[in-house]
Order: sequence, then structure tokens, then C-alpha cells
Amino acid sequence: MDKLLTAKQLSELLQVGLPTVYKWVHYGYVPHVKLGISIRFKEKKIEEWLKKREKKGRFSYKIPLN
Repeated sequence: MDKLLTAKQLSELLQVGLPTVYKWVHYGYVPHVKLGISIRFKEKKIEEWLKKREKKGRFSYKIPLN
């Protein structure tokens, strides 16, 4: 079974505020599981969610890389 994270654990992991996590849940932005009045986050689903949002940096020929 996947490890379940609390909202506080997720906010610490992602280094965002707890209100931000709750806002993401409210808007359905982040995958979550509702257990009664509690909200939990499957660690593997969060990892997949983060990988989908990864972006590669742009390479600019104008900026010297010194």
C-alpha cells in the first residue's frame, strides 16, 4: 500500500504553505483521497503529479555561460 501523507506533510515536502495545499485540493489541482473529514495524499500519485509538471529549462544563445 502507498504511504499516505497528511496535508501538513505535503506542504513541508513541497515547501508551500498549508493554505496553498488546501486551495489545491478545493480546486482539484492535486490528487488526493478524502477519508471522512480527513484529506490524505498518496505518495506515488504525488510523485507522478510532480513529474507531469516538470519542465526543462530553455537554452538561450544570447546569455554567456561563464
